[in-house]
Amino acid sequence: MDLEAAGGAAAAHGKRWRGESWRATLLLAYQSLGVVYGDVATSPLYVYKSAFAGNDIQHSAGNEEIYGVLSFVFWTLTLITLVKYVLIVLRADDGGEGGTFALYSLICRHVRAGLLPGGGTRDELMEEEKVTGRHGERPVSRVRAVLEKYRVLQRLLLLFALLGTCMVIGDGVLTPAVSVFSAVSGLELSMEKEQHKYIELPVACAILVCLFALQHYGTHKVGFLFAPIVCIWLLCISAIGLYNIIHWDHHVYRALSPYYMYQFLKKTQTGGWMSLGGILLCVTGSEAMYADLGHFSQLSIQIAFISVVYPALVLAYMGQAAFISQHHNFESSYHIGFYVSVPESLRWPVLVIAILAAVVGSQAIITGTFSIIKQCSSLNCFPGVKIVHTSSTVHGQIYIPEINWMLMVLCLAVTIGFRDTKHLANAQGLAVITVMLVTTCLMSLVIVLCWNKSIFLAIGFLLFFGTIEVLYFSASLVKFHEGAWVPVTLSFIFMVVMCVWHYGTIKKYEFDVQNKVSVNWLLNLGPSLGIVRVRGIGLIHTELMSGIPAIFSHFVTNLPAFHQVPYHRFPIQSTCNLFFYEFA
Repeated sequence: MDLEAAGGAAAAHGKRWRGESWRATLLLAYQSLGVVYGDVATSPLYVYKSAFAGNDIQHSAGNEEIYGVLSFVFWTLTLITLVKYVLIVLRADDGGEGGTFALYSLICRHVRAGLLPGGGTRDELMEEEKVTGRHGERPVSRVRAVLEKYRVLQRLLLLFALLGTCMVIGDGVLTPAVSVFSAVSGLELSMEKEQHKYIELPVACAILVCLFALQHYGTHKVGFLFAPIVCIWLLCISAIGLYNIIHWDHHVYRALSPYYMYQFLKKTQTGGWMSLGGILLCVTGSEAMYADLGHFSQLSIQIAFISVVYPALVLAYMGQAAFISQHHNFESSYHIGFYVSVPESLRWPVLVIAILAAVVGSQAIITGTFSIIKQCSSLNCFPGVKIVHTSSTVHGQIYIPEINWMLMVLCLAVTIGFRDTKHLANAQGLAVITVMLVTTCLMSLVIVLCWNKSIFLAIGFLLFFGTIEVLYFSASLVKFHEGAWVPVTLSFIFMVVMCVWHYGTIKKYEFDVQNKVSVNWLLNLGPSLGIVRVRGIGLIHTELMSGIPAIFSHFVTNLPAFHQVPYHRFPIQSTCNLFFYEFA
């Protein structure tokens, strides 16, 4: 009877734990709406406007152009965001962390390809295999053998990962500017032209300052604050989209056929190809979603996107296309945008919600930038910064004050410098698609080296998604002189900082390895120096996996006193160790 009671109690506990686990997952999914999906949820504000602006595409009576753009938006959102990121890439986490540099770190944990101390260097992995006895367990593929053999490939892999990381930081500067400025541009339809051009810029700058000022409250509080706004926004755009579909063109669903993409490119040719630089903005926030993985969980992010975000976005884009297909009297292609499809009686309330949603939309990339900077700093690819953990339960929820204020200054600079959505969108587009290309290439290596899947599966992944992204990349690169130079410049500056810091770290590590001393040498040195024993524990930071750092021997010979504990090594994280020492 006691055993039966114990079994019943265990079963009840298991059910209660599973219930609590699901409640926690659903709570994280709700919070993720306010942090992760604000960016991609606000993309309907500017996608159509960017696709038609300055690309010599005329919105004709046959509607081939608007149907073609809708078809491209639908399939790009489905293949890139849903299939690639939500269903595949989110599974490649490095200890719960996501992002471009997390993929690099994951590869280095499985292959002796790391150049950084603590980042999977050859010596460290061999040391780990000796300690754990796991030598020979990993299947040695041809790809792994080549990557471990050639140092130049390891350097190229690191530079490739740093390029993607720098572009994410550049995106963190541009996304808040684009989202907020696009939302505020709705004043153009609600005010006289002479008035709105003097109000848009100050309002946008004030909103950006408030956004970055809120970051110190942390992801948990910001998520609860912003999640209701995103829910209202998604409900709003999906309801307006459904209304426009029913009222204006209920046959717009036909444009979801890939045939309309072919018809669009056939008719518009070069102009249609250049418009892809604006169409790709429908997937902005996808990389930020992956970078924010450490703030939430894989399942919670997937639940939120598949059940809420994706259906709302599809309805929103279809509704805009349905309205535009029945209206051909726009002053110019630049006026083809979100607000024209909003019923006039709802325009002011929607404008307020859009501005709030745009503020939320910037949150995803800001928190993603924090996570990526933390990863780079932990692998000694970025100068040390103050990292504030804002949650006692979720380790990945962090805030970095220096990076936050730096992003704010740069964001205000590009907003004031460009003062229009077109150039900001061009800049953002190149940053977004470059990061996606880097992720695709690194992910193909993860499939082979970390998941031990067939190389043909990895090549198929690379060719399928890489071909789509190269097409968008070429369209964005053409607009280099129209704003796309900004992310390249920012990335170059951050790349120089990271490479210089990495070089200095490597030289310091090599010096420590060459000058480390043994425990026996230190013990034999003690009596000759007349070392005084002091009560307490002494801590010395080092990146060595074994041995005593030279700085400690220098300390002992110049100040013959140390604390009373046997000397041993204690790993704090993958990139730094603390040495506790003591003499009894």
